[in-house]
Amino acid sequence: MGLSGRLEMIAAMALSGTIGYFVVESGQSVWNVAFFRCLFGALSLLAYCWAKGLLTPWRFSARTLGLALLSGVAIVLNWVLLFSSYEHASISIATAVYNTQPFFLILLGTILFGERPTPDTLGFIALAFAGLLMVTQIEAGGLSLTGGYGIGLVQALGAAFLYAVASVIVKQLKGIPPHLIALVQAMLGTLMLLPLADFSALPAASTQWGYLVALGVVHTGIMYILLYAALQKLPTPIIAVLSFTYPAVAILVDYLAYGRELSLGQWSGIGLILLGSAGVNLKWRLRLGRPEINPARS
Repeated sequence: MGLSGRLEMIAAMALSGTIGYFVVESGQSVWNVAFFRCLFGALSLLAYCWAKGLLTPWRFSARTLGLALLSGVAIVLNWVLLFSSYEHASISIATAVYNTQPFFLILLGTILFGERPTPDTLGFIALAFAGLLMVTQIEAGGLSLTGGYGIGLVQALGAAFLYAVASVIVKQLKGIPPHLIALVQAMLGTLMLLPLADFSALPAASTQWGYLVALGVVHTGIMYILLYAALQKLPTPIIAVLSFTYPAVAILVDYLAYGRELSLGQWSGIGLILLGSAGVNLKWRLRLGRPEINPARS
């Protein structure tokens, strides 16, 4: 049970790490990519939910359906921002910045539910923020948040915030199969993005269509099935650790496919972001200050 859960989680995160490559290689606008991901994703999730008997009986009340739709708006806009950030800031940098999601979850928990972060948590957030500042370092040296690079960073941060919003909403949908929630989100996204899709600029090459279909069927349908299966089997600490497969694969793919090389400062910044995220997710303790002296041993 534990081994299968680990393999499913690793597979889901590895698939997530290749999303940027498929988005770029599709050659389509952000709106078209997001639309077809929702369309093909909805079709694959619909087939899965039907085969598993999740479509009947009707499981949503008016309130829970409204929440599911609201989470869908956040998830779809999150995809749009993330896909756009790939173009401006590269897959590696966008993915690293996107992994600030846990900190936005803590912020929302504080604002909405009055949850108070511990000093250790604040310390890891500060660590990740320092990493974020280091990631903004461009190859020419110095810090820059101007131009397309800065736009990409802001888009990745916006995507992380929207993902956190969706996560907070989905937590209120207890008792509803997650695959069904994902289906509602994908169907809503298809309707939302339909007016924005440019059907006059559809890909001519079959390979580009293959990338779009894969984004929907593999990176949405199959990935969500693997992810939710893993979440049901694994404890939170294991999930948190295996989640770092996602940025690791994304950075590797960016390097192998596009030769994207990061500066030492950027590598260090990514490391601090991931370390801060791990500290928050795993509830590590920062040992600050002097250690206490045991009089009996002095």
